[in-house]
Amino acid sequence: MKKYQPQKRLLQAMLGLNLLIIIPLILRKHPIKDWVIVYLFNAGTNIIIDNSLTKKKIVKYPIRLLSKVYDTHLLFDYFLYPTFTILYNQWSVKDKPFIIIGKLFLMTTPAFFIELLAERKTDLVDWSKKWKWYHTYFSIISKSLITRLFIGLLRWVERSQRSD
Repeated sequence: MKKYQPQKRLLQAMLGLNLLIIIPLILRKHPIKDWVIVYLFNAGTNIIIDNSLTKKKIVKYPIRLLSKVYDTHLLFDYFLYPTFTILYNQWSVKDKPFIIIGKLFLMTTPAFFIELLAERKTDLVDWSKKWKWYHTYFSIISKSLITRLFIGLLRWVERSQRSD
């Protein structure tokens, strides 16, 4: 169990850093309710998707926070990826579709390589033989675009209701 301690400490440090970032990030730019909605939508759908993947044994997280309680990676599902999504949405809030997609690839690619490195060099994540790197990469891109579309649709509905 001692060989896993550095990896557990890394997870705890990532949680602490994320908690320091998330509050100012949400409060930094208006409209705050949009960022809360983005966060909650992303975290909620992460749990549903990750539960499905872990139950089917497509993805495993040998080392994770609260491992006796959850099979999923709570740090990624509830904190890291939702925070990433808020950053991405704030960065692309006024952009046209082509720029939105370009910025997504710019943000997603480095994050993906970190996960790929974690899968190959640590016990933080383990993909089954059915799951390849491109499944993760394009899943994150697709999910981020869906979240971006969701908040864009909510903003459009809100604007149209105000103009009536």
